[in-house]
Amino acid sequence: MRKVIFILLGFYFGFILIKSEAVSWYRIVEMFQFQSIHLFGVIGSAVGVGTLSILLLKVLKVKSIDKEVLDISKKKLLPKSNIFGGLLFGAGWALVGACPAPLFIHLGLGNWIIVIPILSAILGVFIYGITKKYLPH
Repeated sequence: MRKVIFILLGFYFGFILIKSEAVSWYRIVEMFQFQSIHLFGVIGSAVGVGTLSILLLKVLKVKSIDKEVLDISKKKLLPKSNIFGGLLFGAGWALVGACPAPLFIHLGLGNWIIVIPILSAILGVFIYGITKKYLPH
């Protein structure tokens, strides 16, 4: 039953991204060319909701579904890794016109050409898995 709930939440998340035009290639291009603040507002809202959610989880001492204590500790700041990873992620996002979640939303909408970026993303994950031990973490 839990899997069904998560699948329905995924469909709902995709619906919200479609209705907010966050998966629109044109909106993404506008954002990267600084022609519109629409997606900056969507992303800013997500950051705000995420921040408030983390604060609430800490204050209310919420436990996981399996009744385990959530580990929401500060992570070590790695400026070089964060900058390089962010630039790589942003370049891929700008080239494809979609970040990971919208890739699958486009597939669900029947945009079959998106299979190429999805396979490329999967290949990237495998390459990262192979080279992870050599990277500065």
